[in-house]
Amino acid sequence: MSTRPRILLIGSTGQVGWELVRTLAPLGEVVAASICGKYGPVVDLTDAVALERLIAGIEPSLIVNAAAYTAVDKAEAEPDLARRINADACGVIGEQALRLGAGVLHYSTDFVFAGDAQRPYREVDEPAPLGVYGETKLAGERQLLETGAAAVVLRTSWVYGARGQNFLLTMQRLFRERDQVNVVDDQIGAPTWSRMLAEVSAQILAQALAGRLDLQAVRGLYHLSGGGQTSWYGFARAIWEAGDYRAKLAPIPSADYPTPARRPAYSVLDNQHFQDTFALALPDWRHSLAQCLEEQQG
Repeated sequence: MSTRPRILLIGSTGQVGWELVRTLAPLGEVVAASICGKYGPVVDLTDAVALERLIAGIEPSLIVNAAAYTAVDKAEAEPDLARRINADACGVIGEQALRLGAGVLHYSTDFVFAGDAQRPYREVDEPAPLGVYGETKLAGERQLLETGAAAVVLRTSWVYGARGQNFLLTMQRLFRERDQVNVVDDQIGAPTWSRMLAEVSAQILAQALAGRLDLQAVRGLYHLSGGGQTSWYGFARAIWEAGDYRAKLAPIPSADYPTPARRPAYSVLDNQHFQDTFALALPDWRHSLAQCLEEQQG
């Protein structure tokens, strides 16, 4: 019988989950669950009973929840669905983890903040989400931590990667298809590469499995994003400058690009608490983007 720890990865086909399938593999037996069942069992986060049965049947040592309802604008019209996936499911995961004595790693978002700060947000700053997506993600953090499970919640921001649906791939497509691309320049944040997020997550769990880190002792909220900051236009310009595009790129105010859900004007996260706790340094967002683009070209 295998003595390798069993890790339940929920959301294995998302842009972070897909990277986690690889980064978690050296740590134990990864059970990669997703809504489509591509790499393992099917998981339905809207069905609490089914989710309980899945976790109980697998009996994991660790649960990594990389699944979420992330359609920010669509969530305004589907608040109940967003809440079941982003909030209620987290409570179920926490309850089952507590029962099994399993650790939990869960991802949240910069959208829990209103965006009116003058400095990077710290974990102790008061959340004030502007829309349903941020509200439900904040509720998920709280439901998970209120169970008392050994849960580490990683708030991140502006996640992108070489697959899935994200800003990087959208910009690259628009630069190829259009003569003119306009991007908002008054929303400030920190782009975070999905690969970096997955690799750092694996390092945290490796410390826990090796007995060098007690997840119960460090349970709580942490900010984990790319270092530095930029605007969406600045992010787009870095992508544009790295390619050979004929399209012109121009900055615009958010008022010229209205959306159903309001976005925080400033959502930079302060990563110091994370770096101090886990002794892990985080790269500047520009370095991660360069690596991602180089990998695309290779």
